[in-house]
Amino acid sequence: MQEKSKAGDISRRNFIKGLGSGVIGTTVAITTLPVIAADKKEPNEMATSGKVALALKVNGQAVQVVIEPRTTLAELLREHLNLTGTKIVCDHGECGGCTVLLNGQAVYSCHLLALDAAGKEVVTIEGLLQGEKLHPIQEAFIEHDGLQCGFCTPGQILAAQALLLKHPKPSQEQVKEGMAGNLCRCAAYPNILKSVLAAAEKSK
Repeated sequence: MQEKSKAGDISRRNFIKGLGSGVIGTTVAITTLPVIAADKKEPNEMATSGKVALALKVNGQAVQVVIEPRTTLAELLREHLNLTGTKIVCDHGECGGCTVLLNGQAVYSCHLLALDAAGKEVVTIEGLLQGEKLHPIQEAFIEHDGLQCGFCTPGQILAAQALLLKHPKPSQEQVKEGMAGNLCRCAAYPNILKSVLAAAEKSK
């Protein structure tokens, strides 16, 4: 039963919608990612520091950076590019909270070296935004309460995007299988399932 909110009060649904927009959009202000130039170091200096140059594409923009070879993709996104929508949760490649798309495939960015993404295209939760307009998957997660605390939501949404790229009209079993690698500590699985199926309908 839906309670009528008093003047000045916030209903649970409106609160979740507002919270969801923030969590799901992550940083709405980040609509484009500028080209990040590599540090201007001579080859000998780079060899001495142990760092290496890396070029890739992130959210449609060319990126060039100089990093330590041990830098993970998640660390590159969060610490070098300030794309903090990618969450580091378990840091062992087990929970899916750090999921991003690499050439259209869902990957655990905490368990992948940034150098493995050289010359490839990475899409983060920020990259799904179209200006300030949410992606249909993001909208579906809000409309169907596919989030609770919201911490795992960016990874859930990127996993859903990878699934829908592969199966535009998935069955419930395909959704369950495709989302199985993403854990939700709040156990919002029934609504996550509804959200993904609704997103598939929206995208038709």
